[in-house]
Amino acid sequence: MFRHVVMFRWSEDGVSDDTKAAISAGLDRLADLPATQAYKHGPDAGVSDGNWDYVVVGDFANVDDYQTYATDPGHVALIADLIKPNISARAAVQYEIS
Repeated sequence: MFRHVVMFRWSEDGVSDDTKAAISAGLDRLADLPATQAYKHGPDAGVSDGNWDYVVVGDFANVDDYQTYATDPGHVALIADLIKPNISARAAVQYEIS
């Protein structure tokens, strides 16, 4: 199993609730891709200061399935059209799950 984790900080100019909802809906659609085995995402709970604003965790059978997800046209468009214009920072890690 291969896991992909990505965190965002929203733009310092602010991001509307409608835009956040559109991003969430786009991420929901990625959960339905055939290459995706498990997919969760959501905003930070606000319990601790300094946390990132949003997280996405996706599980894939292997690296090839992750690459299929990463290059999916819907995924690429979501990043270009909604995510990149509305974040100030991104952090990501991928790792094997035993």
